[in-house]
Amino acid sequence: MDQHNENLQDAQRAMAEADCLVDNARVEAALDALALTISARLADSNPLVFVVMNGGLVVAGRLLPKLNFPLEVSYLHASRYGHALNGNLLDWRVRPTQDLRGRTVLVLDDILDEGFTLQAILEYLKAEGAAEVLSAVLVHKDHPRKAVPGMRADFTGLDVADRFLFGCGMDYKGYWRNAPGIYALKGH
Repeated sequence: MDQHNENLQDAQRAMAEADCLVDNARVEAALDALALTISARLADSNPLVFVVMNGGLVVAGRLLPKLNFPLEVSYLHASRYGHALNGNLLDWRVRPTQDLRGRTVLVLDDILDEGFTLQAILEYLKAEGAAEVLSAVLVHKDHPRKAVPGMRADFTGLDVADRFLFGCGMDYKGYWRNAPGIYALKGH
C-alpha cells in the first residue's frame, strides 16, 4: 500500500474514533456570536482582514459572509522556524503585500493554541505600520502554555479543552480541515 493510502486510512480511523467536542450547530452559533462582536467593533473601520493559511481558510469561508459591512480580505501564510520562541523568526510562505500604514487589520485564524506564530504575525503587522492590529480565532485551546501568559485573541468563538483537535480548519495530518464540527483525537 502506498503512503497516500496509508495516510487516508489513518485519517479515516482517526475520525471514526474521535470525540466530537463541538457539533456543527454549536460552531454555527459561535460563528454568529463572533460575527456580531466583530461587526460591533469593526463595522465603521474599513478593516483589512488577513486569513492565516491554511487553518483560517475554513473559518473565513464560514465567518466572512456573516460580516455585513465593507472590508477587504487577503491572506498570509507563515510558520515559525522550528521551535524558536523569538517572534521575529517567521518562515513567510506568503507575506502581506498591502500598504498597512494607518489601517485597522484583523487577523483571522482557526485556533489559538500556544500562540507563538500568531503573536509573531501580529508584531510583524504592527511593525509594518498598521494603526490597529486585532485577532480573531474560532477556537481558544485552554492551557497555560501560551506565548504570552494569559494570551487571548481579541475575538474568540469557543474555548475548547487541551486535546489534539481537528475540524473547522484544524487538521489531522493534513486531513479533516473540512469537518464541520470540532473533534478530538481519541486518547489525546
